[in-house]
Amino acid sequence: MLKKYFAPGSLFSYKAYRNLWFSSIFTIIAMSAFPIALAVTVLDAGGSATSLGLILAARVLAGVLLSPVGGVWSDRFPRKNVLIVADGFRGLMGSVVIFFDPKTIPLWILGLIVVLMGVSDAFGAPASQAIIPGLVPDSLLPSANVVRGIAIKAATIAGPGIAGVIVVSLGTHATYIATSFFFMVGAGLLFRIKEGPLPEAPETPQKFFHDLRDGLDVVWKYKWIAAMIAMASVQLMLVVGIENVMLPVITKRDFHTSSVFATAAALFSLGGAISAVISIRSKTKVPGLVAVTVWGLFIFAPLVLAFPSSKALIFLSYFVAGFSVGPWEAFWSTQVQREVPTEFQGRVFSLDYMGSIGLMPLGMALAGPLANLLGERPLLIGVSIFHLVICAVVLLVPGVKEMKAPSRSD
Repeated sequence: MLKKYFAPGSLFSYKAYRNLWFSSIFTIIAMSAFPIALAVTVLDAGGSATSLGLILAARVLAGVLLSPVGGVWSDRFPRKNVLIVADGFRGLMGSVVIFFDPKTIPLWILGLIVVLMGVSDAFGAPASQAIIPGLVPDSLLPSANVVRGIAIKAATIAGPGIAGVIVVSLGTHATYIATSFFFMVGAGLLFRIKEGPLPEAPETPQKFFHDLRDGLDVVWKYKWIAAMIAMASVQLMLVVGIENVMLPVITKRDFHTSSVFATAAALFSLGGAISAVISIRSKTKVPGLVAVTVWGLFIFAPLVLAFPSSKALIFLSYFVAGFSVGPWEAFWSTQVQREVPTEFQGRVFSLDYMGSIGLMPLGMALAGPLANLLGERPLLIGVSIFHLVICAVVLLVPGVKEMKAPSRSD
């Protein structure tokens, strides 16, 4: 059965792609496991929800702000080398923590480590996407992206679970060692890759800013794209950012263990993977309506934190909340690729990443102060209501329900 996947001309018959695929698994496991160990370390060192939020936000912010620079470097140097340096540097940064007592480590050191890892994220993310066309023929690009996406989703599910088991059984130091090991293995596999020729470099430095402006113009032209990016930006900041900080704080305080939020995070990813597979196999003429409506299920995450009565309820709620991201992942990229001219798609996706993720660190940073000001329960109930309101409003924008520009006759 498995032989057909390795037959000549099949996707996995390309050695370079196989190495990238396995490297991605190790790297994503490390990336999704590291925040679990980090949250435990911050809280054990006496950090509050505010300090945890600021530290988590620092990594995201560094990655978002420097992602355009990482993209330029990925076009100037062999992408394999960019990935090797990024993964290797993340591995080194993750191992620094083991030289400190986890209960007394200064929070500014954790913050510096996280910022530097965010810088590495900014270089690794664009290179990992840009390298694929140089590894497989054009006819296999769709399969290459989908299969790698499935591997990333599985690794995202496994990472928090692996971190939770190691934290509970061996402690945070062992977790940092494990994440560094995974990063290094991922980097090592990349040495065996032979990629295709690099694209020609831009003639002048101004070309970058010119291309960026063209990308902004395209996003504004497609009003449904602009509306959905704006929706995601606001919700990731004021809903997901706050939830990401409050999950480890509340569960560790109420249940006296770090395994609850690690398990909840893994179940969320599992729900998302199941939902994405279901969405891909389904056919609908209104993918935007489906995606935005199902995205409303995310309210189960902040709501259960407002009433954390049992571990089982938290696990069930996060599994259901995970279903909210499936249709979004299944339909968004496909519809943008169908509607936007090929020569603009890279810039549109980069602006989507920057716009959607860019404000999330602010939400993380505000989580602690807002919880102190309003109270945890009113804050979590409030962001849940806000989430549904924004979902309803964005559906009023022409083209959002169909994820395509409305015809002139509409």
